[in-house]
Amino acid sequence: MNTTSQTPVSGGESNPVTMDKLRDDLRVLAGDMEQLLKATASQTGEQIAKVRAKAEESLGAAKVRIAEAQESALVRTRAAGRATDEYVRENPWRIMAIAAVAGLVLGLALARPSDASDSES
Repeated sequence: MNTTSQTPVSGGESNPVTMDKLRDDLRVLAGDMEQLLKATASQTGEQIAKVRAKAEESLGAAKVRIAEAQESALVRTRAAGRATDEYVRENPWRIMAIAAVAGLVLGLALARPSDASDSES
């Protein structure tokens, strides 16, 4: 099961925007734009007006969903930042220990001779 495609992009609404819905909206938009281009190449008049109206409607819906997704991502990012800040303030020594271990591991990894330089000698 692909959990990333079912992840709600905006929260708290009765009809949350999912990545699948965003992808579908963009596919519809692309199809409408292709129809518009084909129609304007050889046709004029009423058919072009219909296709343009459909394309504008799809574009508007896609813009709204993308704006909702951006706002939701911003809200979640801010909440994660606040939670991280709170955790760090409550556990400063634990964070110092984690940072020290991470630095040690990174230092050891960078200090090891690489296999590529051994094979060149």
